[in-house]
Amino acid sequence: MGVAMKLDNDSFKSMTNHSDLEAWEEDLLRRYPETGKAGDIKDGDAFRNYEAETRPEVREFYRLNHQYQTLQFARQKKEHFLKFNQRSMTVWEAIDFLNELVDDSDPDINLPQIEHILQTAEAIRRDGHPRWFILTGLIHDLGKILCHFGEEQWAVVGDTFPLGCRFSEKIVFHEFFKDNPDSKIAEYSTFLGIYEEGCGLDKVTMSWGHDEYLYHVMKDRLPEPALYMIRYHSFYPAHREGEYNELMNDHDRQMFEWVRAFNPYDLYTKSEERVDVEELKPFYDDLINEYLPGKLSW
Repeated sequence: MGVAMKLDNDSFKSMTNHSDLEAWEEDLLRRYPETGKAGDIKDGDAFRNYEAETRPEVREFYRLNHQYQTLQFARQKKEHFLKFNQRSMTVWEAIDFLNELVDDSDPDINLPQIEHILQTAEAIRRDGHPRWFILTGLIHDLGKILCHFGEEQWAVVGDTFPLGCRFSEKIVFHEFFKDNPDSKIAEYSTFLGIYEEGCGLDKVTMSWGHDEYLYHVMKDRLPEPALYMIRYHSFYPAHREGEYNELMNDHDRQMFEWVRAFNPYDLYTKSEERVDVEELKPFYDDLINEYLPGKLSW
């Protein structure tokens, strides 16, 4: 029996309402406003006020996420989903599939998900970044199709963090980890936990979600910086708060410059400005065919 089966009915209902799928992302904008600096909101009273004013459904999301994301859970999910036997789709088919799930998810901006995806990619394109960087902007959230495969929202989106070692106090709503079974395991509660200092993030098991899933779908298909962007773009405790440096090696630190370069496009490019999908589609057809032709296994 999987961890998700332990949820009570009210908790299950609260997190299977697809209109709330983007609540975490909306909350990120409040936590990391575009004009602020990383970590500013977390200074003293400001951080306490931030948590106190967070919407109840977002608090509930974090409660579930922090309680049920364990090392065993993540390993089980990787064993299940990394067989890539859920569905065979092209990138455009995956975008359409995601669109079915979340096209009404944002109460403030009533645009189809495909337009939000293209807004991110087009902002990257306008700034003159490489073609693979533009493609990363287009596809970076496609792992959210896990919701179509039966995953709870707390196991699809949310800040990601290492498992098998201490939960950093800079992870938002850290207090909810008190109910996580891993917090009761002494080996998992030390500074390094089951890892060695400087072991490298590739040897670290991260919490399960759309980032980790899409990384494995795209592994060996895209340049390494793109894979780092995909895998760690929700790893806010590291790339915005400076935590878990002890687990990184020098190569990780170098690659995280790309993750940080991607973050503003991930957070701040959504708007109500319409995108002409048909006009842009030929460019993105060529881009997809260059790196990700044909059907992929999901």
